[in-house]
Amino acid sequence: MTNANTAIARPVAVAKPGAKLLNPHDHTLIMIDFQSQMAFATHSIDPVQLRSNAALVASAAAGFGASTILTTVAEKSFSGPMFEEVTAPFPGQALLDRTSMNTWEDQAVINKVNEIGKPRIVLAGLWTSVCIVGPALSALDQGFEVFVIADACGDISTEAHNRAVDRMVQAGAQPITSLQYLLEMQRDWARTETYDMTTGIAKKLGGGYGIGITYAKTMFGAHEG
Repeated sequence: MTNANTAIARPVAVAKPGAKLLNPHDHTLIMIDFQSQMAFATHSIDPVQLRSNAALVASAAAGFGASTILTTVAEKSFSGPMFEEVTAPFPGQALLDRTSMNTWEDQAVINKVNEIGKPRIVLAGLWTSVCIVGPALSALDQGFEVFVIADACGDISTEAHNRAVDRMVQAGAQPITSLQYLLEMQRDWARTETYDMTTGIAKKLGGGYGIGITYAKTMFGAHEG
């Protein structure tokens, strides 16, 4: 029974970001199998939207300097090239081609993850139930914090995608979206060094939000900061 005279500790608010938020320097983004063969059978998301979301993620990571691994499966023999929207922001970066469906079982990828040395893994790619679930559960098992960009993933059906996300969340992964990834790294419009880059990506790839930015800036010179 609580004593009526016992003081109850209350939290104190501080103007600083929470530790759970992502920043450009605390994670490794792994973009997995954004390839023709995988996209042909993807039906949980419209292919145009998928490509736009993947491009937004890649552009955000490159713009903020987030550590990024691009990996393919059987690129030359079966699955085809990675989407140009994903590779273009990283000119000259080698793609790590695999035979394993689970990226986390490929030694070259693991060597790169360890070389980068970040405690958080952010995943996006095709298909959610195989090529994202595999590394998500494996990384969680080895002590990494895992984020999944759900709208930059896709699967052969909505059911397959949703159940895969459910499974990862139940295991401890944190689902986010592509636009959220971009804005979480910016977080403050007073950060002028990345303001134009962030709004530029949003205008080009941020759907209705981007249209709104274009309208506001064009019609009355609006500025978020």
